[in-house]
Formats: sequence, C-alpha cells, structure tokens
Amino acid sequence: MRHRRKSLPELAQIAELDTEIAALDHKRIEASTRVSDLEREQKKADQEVELVKARRRRNEERLNSGAVANPKDLESLQHEIVALDRRIATLEDAELEIMESLEEASAALDAVADDLQARRREREQLVARRDEAYASIDAELAEVEAARGAIARSLPDDLVALYEKVRSAHGGLGAAALRARRCEGCRLELNGADLRELAQAPDDEVQRCPECSRILVRTSESGL
Repeated sequence: MRHRRKSLPELAQIAELDTEIAALDHKRIEASTRVSDLEREQKKADQEVELVKARRRRNEERLNSGAVANPKDLESLQHEIVALDRRIATLEDAELEIMESLEEASAALDAVADDLQARRREREQLVARRDEAYASIDAELAEVEAARGAIARSLPDDLVALYEKVRSAHGGLGAAALRARRCEGCRLELNGADLRELAQAPDDEVQRCPECSRILVRTSESGL
C-alpha cells in the first residue's frame, strides 16, 4: 500500500505538468516583457509625433498670421513645414509598425496565459484525484496496520524482532511461503538436502531460506 501510495499515476502526471507550467510561465514572463517594451515604444512614438505636429501647427499659424513679412523667412518657414510633414509621415509609419507588433505580442501573451491557466486547472484536478487516492489508501492502510499490530502482539517478541530485522534487509518482505519446494521470496528452488532438513524440523521451529535468509512458512503445498 505504501508503494502504491508512492507510485500513483497522478504523481508522475503532476510532475510532468509542473515542468510544463514552469516552461509556460517563463514564456509568459518573456511575452509580458515584450508587451511592456512595445507599450513604452508606442508611448514614446506617440509623444514624438505630437511634438512634431505641435511644431508644424506653430509654424503654420505663423505663416497664416502674416507676422512673417520677409520673403526668405516665408520660404524657409514653408520648407520647414514640408520637412515636418515628411517627418510626421515617417514617425506615423514607425508608430503603425510598433502598434502591429504590439498587437501580435499581446495576442501571443494571451495565448500563453490561456495555456498556462488550462495546465493549472488540469493540475488542480490531478491534485484532487491524488488526494482522494491518498485518503482511500491511508484508510485501508490504517485498517491493515491495526490488524497487523494485533497479530504481532500475539507472537513471541523474539520472532517479531527477527521478522522485522529480515524484512528491513529484504525490501519489506521478511517471510515467504515455501511452495512446491520453491521459496516465494527469492523464487529459487531448494536442493534435496535442505528440503530433507526442513521436513525433519519441528513444525513450530523457525526455519529460514538458505538462499535469501527469509523466514520460511511451511504449508501443505511446500512439497516436503
């Protein structure tokens, strides 16, 4: 049961999702940073366009006001207005490119965020299933441990101590049935001499497998 608790399929699935979630969260941070950078670029471009437009408005107001009478100054002002128009067009084209990039980056961020949210919901469901399985196994384990404790208390202390020692040294299996002359612990068949010695031993004498040292449980199926 403890092995089953540690080997639930949900555990591997949760670990795999954790890896995916971490990768998606990294992509989300990168996408969010990209959006923030583009938003700053757009704001800067907006400000630059407005500055140039304000300069053009002032020049046009001066030109239309009649305050500039000198022909050379008028010509210079007109040339500057034309140059400012070209500058505004260039800046607006650049601003449009930034806006398009921002739209793409925002869409990418939304897609990553949606994937991340879906993976997190999936993980929550797996965690709920894992916890439900834990509760079921733990309840069953408590019952088995209680029954095992009752049996252990009815046995001699030295036998229980030997069993625990062997069990800890052999992966949790301290005793094994001898069935058809084969130890169910190591799955090896005993030789004739060992079998004759087991057959002659008293029924209440503790015997151990000569191959793996586990306590052997003799039954009518042992083949002795």
